[in-house]
Amino acid sequence: MTVERRQGTDASARYQPLDPENKPSIGLRRLINATLYSIAGLRAAWRNEEAFRLECLAAIVMTPAAFWLGRTAVERALLVGTCWLVLIVELLNSAVESAVDRVGTDHHTLSGRAKDLGSAAVFVSLMLTLLVWVLVIVERFY
Repeated sequence: MTVERRQGTDASARYQPLDPENKPSIGLRRLINATLYSIAGLRAAWRNEEAFRLECLAAIVMTPAAFWLGRTAVERALLVGTCWLVLIVELLNSAVESAVDRVGTDHHTLSGRAKDLGSAAVFVSLMLTLLVWVLVIVERFY
């Protein structure tokens, strides 16, 4: 059975089966819907995830700093890219945590493992960011 998200809902969007008269969006309408769902997801992350808010603020500060610190386009891309990679991984971690919490609040080994793996992914992305920034700073100033 095919399902489609209802327009105008946020990250906790409800799904409804498609009937033959209610055809899925195509073309530009599909792109607009996808953009609206993405914005809803970003808003939900901003409202519900403190770590995401802190990482966004760090990215807002670090992105301009990356353009000043990096001497080449590659350095700038690495500095900016690693900052924004943290945001991407945090969004994915939040999605995993939300899905696990949706299933139930009972303690289960696999639920705990899924949350731990998501958290580990965020940690690894943060360590990568730290490594790239330290290497560029050391090369530039020492």
